[in-house]
Amino acid sequence: MGNGLIWFDAGSPDSLLEASNYVHAIEKRKGLKIACLEQIAYNKKLITKDDLKKIIKSMPESEYGKYLLKSINNEAD
Repeated sequence: MGNGLIWFDAGSPDSLLEASNYVHAIEKRKGLKIACLEQIAYNKKLITKDDLKKIIKSMPESEYGKYLLKSINNEAD
């Protein structure tokens, strides 16, 4: 397993909370979403920009949808 990978055994309430706090802190500090499946699929060219825009339209008021829209608006054309 490569650099940047972390494993949490979330088998107890305390360890699940620890994992959740870690993900929250990383996402907040870096301004990125961890395991954003739509963004991963788009970056790997499994879906097109039009496909991603359709997905975004299905969640216009959500923070997740806003994050996806921001990610495609900030890319270099």
